[in-house]
Amino acid sequence: MPDSRPQQPSSPDSPDTPDASGGLLLCGARLTDGRTVDVRLGDGRIEAVGTAGSLTAPAARVDLGGYLLLPATAEPHGHGDTALTALAQGPVSYEVQDVQRRATEAALLQLGHGATALRSHVRIGDVQGLDSLQAVLQARRSLRGLVDLSVVAVPRLLTGVAGADGIAMLRDAVKMGASVVGGCPDLDPDPMGYAEAVLDLAAEHGCAVDLHTDGGNPARLARLAAMAGGLRPGVAIGPCGGLGRLPADAVVRTAERLAAAGVTVVCLPQGGCGVAERRGTAPVRLLRSAGVRVAAGSGALRDVANPVGRGDPLEAAYLLASRHGLRPDEAYGAVSSAARAALGLPEVRVEAGFPAELLAVRGDSLAGALSLAYSRVVVHRGRVVARTSAVREYCDSAAAVALDLPRQGRGA
Repeated sequence: MPDSRPQQPSSPDSPDTPDASGGLLLCGARLTDGRTVDVRLGDGRIEAVGTAGSLTAPAARVDLGGYLLLPATAEPHGHGDTALTALAQGPVSYEVQDVQRRATEAALLQLGHGATALRSHVRIGDVQGLDSLQAVLQARRSLRGLVDLSVVAVPRLLTGVAGADGIAMLRDAVKMGASVVGGCPDLDPDPMGYAEAVLDLAAEHGCAVDLHTDGGNPARLARLAAMAGGLRPGVAIGPCGGLGRLPADAVVRTAERLAAAGVTVVCLPQGGCGVAERRGTAPVRLLRSAGVRVAAGSGALRDVANPVGRGDPLEAAYLLASRHGLRPDEAYGAVSSAARAALGLPEVRVEAGFPAELLAVRGDSLAGALSLAYSRVVVHRGRVVARTSAVREYCDSAAAVALDLPRQGRGA
């Protein structure tokens, strides 16, 4: 059968955003439990879920026949200031307007993939000072209503004589609007002093913490867990590829300490996001077995660390399933529920009362969606904010007719 894309609302002058009476009706979507339902949205939340054809509303309608409806994904580890720089001619520009353009384009690419919330790590200090942070914060303001973007301030050094300037700049970054403090303690001469400085400042300002670490030193991670326990609104570390190079018993002991402290590990299945990082992924199954919350991010998005990085959460989930043996629902949870929790965001379910943060993917099962997730419809705060429609056609042939091969297109 032809595989048609979701239809626009029937009235040409009624956009698929909440109208004057408020609301949006998603029609004929399939859920992961096999049900086909209508979903009514209003005021940024899911108002009702009913059997197909059972809901009515004075609202715009979107036909999701042939689509699987899921909680939206989130991106817990991106780099908006360096994204899309792989093909730059000559030195990369870090002028405010250039960084803002790259960060905006990167965020929209990830939104199109289905991520309605993003976390971007932004370097501060060195030659750029706070300019890159200012640029990404401007991008965040311009994207309001399309995607939620939180910013991690990433200083280079925080200990010794040079570290005093880093701490001062980190305080300024928080005042400017960075909602998360972080950085890379592995690059500081005193990694634990760096981590302690970040945790102290986060506790002082009530900020979340997100540290970029290879995680190959279990003693450091144990000390970090001891310092981080109970800190609110939360501590995340990643990509922790170094944990995967440790003996299993050392990983288990470290994982138990991280779990007890409530530390989230954000892995990057496509590989590290630093040029000098060794490739590899955190031992996801061991961490999960020990009770660690494991979220998955994309990391580098077409920059010098990975010139073909996609920034696609469903690719991260696919890699977790295909390479690390997670079930499709576990893999998708790492880029949706666990990723949202890592960002301090409320849970999303396709049930009445939950936030209307949704992703519709062409397919009839979660495994199929992770395999061939070409066509997507993204809902943020109760309105459609992005669409991607793929068209697949086969030439006329006896084989195609005999097999009734599926096609993606506009239908008859």
